[in-house]
Amino acid sequence: MQGKVILVTGGAKRVGAAICRRLHARGASLIIHYRSSLGEAKMLSDELNRQRPESVALAQADLLDMDLLPCLIEKAINRFGHLDVLINNASSFFPTLLQQCTLEDWKDLVGSNLQAPLFLTKAAAAYLKERHGCVVNIIDIHTERPLKNYVIYNAAKGGLLALTKSLAVEMAPEVRVNGVSPGPILWPEAGEWSDTAARQQIIASTLLQRCGEPDDIAKTVQFLIADAPYITGQVIAVDGGRSISL
Repeated sequence: MQGKVILVTGGAKRVGAAICRRLHARGASLIIHYRSSLGEAKMLSDELNRQRPESVALAQADLLDMDLLPCLIEKAINRFGHLDVLINNASSFFPTLLQQCTLEDWKDLVGSNLQAPLFLTKAAAAYLKERHGCVVNIIDIHTERPLKNYVIYNAAKGGLLALTKSLAVEMAPEVRVNGVSPGPILWPEAGEWSDTAARQQIIASTLLQRCGEPDDIAKTVQFLIADAPYITGQVIAVDGGRSISL
């Protein structure tokens, strides 16, 4: 990771923050994108910059605003001079029942989970090719095992899986593109997932009989960046075996 510059979308908290901490600890410089989590983003950047001054910068943007996407890439270039890795982690997640879903739901979920990764990668492509860099997309095991009542989210993440493989073809041989599909790692902050019985049911259907940790995702991201030079177009499930036991 020494000398690498990495842009992490949605990097201020939860899994994104775990990715940032792990990659930074191994020498990377970071652009941490956030939309509205200014407090968490500032705390994380202050924490990491105390460890290594001037190694982290923040970038605020609503990823649904297409005009702002190239600006995120340019901020990385202007601050650090190059870009080695793009991690598309930012994601909207909420239920959309078939008979109740709206076009606004579609724009939000597809915009954050599929549209933004595509056009951010487009904006970053030339810089990544210069550095023989890589893209890592954070997907979801429910692309192949759909989650009931989340029809648009499932479709958006399914599109991101297909996009990952397609971009690997388009950007070879200079740039590798891979994905990580989390299973039970962190529970959503609201909704039906707050129910203890529902959580226990999910854990019971996971082969390893426990939840994972955000750092499990971060370790896999690190592997794909630093230790997998002959891997592209692949998606690794980090889910304790849940996806093969549903």
